[in-house]
Amino acid sequence: MKTIDFRFRPNTPDVMAIGESKMFKTLCDMIGFSNTKTQDLPEIVEELNQNGVDKAVILGRDAETTYQWKGSNDGVAKMVNQFPDKFIGFAGLDPHKGMAAIHELNRSVNQLGLKGASIDPYLAQIYVNDAKYYPIYAKCCELDIPIVITTGPATLVPNAVIDHVAPRYIDFVARDFPELTMVVSHGAYPWVNEMITVAQRNSNVYLDISEYEFFPMSEAYVQGANTIISDKLLFASAHPFVHFKDALKNYQKLPFTDEVRQKVMYKNAARILKLDQSC
Repeated sequence: MKTIDFRFRPNTPDVMAIGESKMFKTLCDMIGFSNTKTQDLPEIVEELNQNGVDKAVILGRDAETTYQWKGSNDGVAKMVNQFPDKFIGFAGLDPHKGMAAIHELNRSVNQLGLKGASIDPYLAQIYVNDAKYYPIYAKCCELDIPIVITTGPATLVPNAVIDHVAPRYIDFVARDFPELTMVVSHGAYPWVNEMITVAQRNSNVYLDISEYEFFPMSEAYVQGANTIISDKLLFASAHPFVHFKDALKNYQKLPFTDEVRQKVMYKNAARILKLDQSC
């Protein structure tokens, strides 16, 4: 079965430096992130090929204003350009940069060839429906690109507030920007049922549940996929925090129907990315 990994960052040395960042150092120390082996990009791509991963979405990240982490969209583009048949890049954006973020998004798409946007409201320390994000959403609509919204409990991240990414606020954005395709990464855990409802009631809201597939209450995500949100759930590994090979094994254990499994692993993401949907 062909697979698209919708949340993937190669475990190259420059990417792995995030383990020492102000944002994630405490978490990374707790989970032993420094023990993760670094690899060069060709070796990573070969492993993806061997394990049936057809495409992987590399997400940029910019949290310079709040955590002094300035992601490199040029670095994402360099990896995509090196392996254009394997990687699809999304531009990381800092909403506090105002029009500079809009110019960066425009440059990333029209000059670097990136295919989407990526934001982290809990790292920006503002709500996902804050006015500072609305120019970014509008520009995504103009460029006809999807946006990934990183959510989740922000475990051990200094000064982060998980309420900033609760699904109820994503619902406002979905209402205000019905043309905007949104992928809620990490499934807005722990608001499982609320996230399922927001995805079900808004045609433009999708989700991945990377890292939280086996957390308490997560079985409802699978129940939802098998019933009311079969077209909305996407496979994502969150590599290298979870190795993509371990994630693939985990998804083999989840009790999706055969039809839904094809949608989750490939077809739903292919539709968002405007790729061939045949498995």
